[in-house]
Amino acid sequence: MAPESLDHNRMLLEIDRTIRDLNRNTINPMIPELTLNDLCPVMELVARARGFYLKELFEVTEITGDKMPSQDQIGRLKKLRENFEELVKGAQSLETAIERGYLDVNR
Repeated sequence: MAPESLDHNRMLLEIDRTIRDLNRNTINPMIPELTLNDLCPVMELVARARGFYLKELFEVTEITGDKMPSQDQIGRLKKLRENFEELVKGAQSLETAIERGYLDVNR
């Protein structure tokens, strides 16, 4: 491997380490050590949001039959989808923070 390549690889490793350290030093003090019991409410919230979204979809389908949903029905469905998607993104961010060691976990 060329010396220039080694320098780039070292720099990339150093950047990665710095990002990891900064995230851990910033995020970890904000959230107490986590257990599975601490994570369950987050997972339940995401599941409820998914359930509300899907329930609304079936209700709209039942009400409209072979017609298209009204703008109000679509608006409600959209809001529930956005809520669900935002909560999923939050849960994924939490999972990433745990995977990367930004947060302390107690198994």
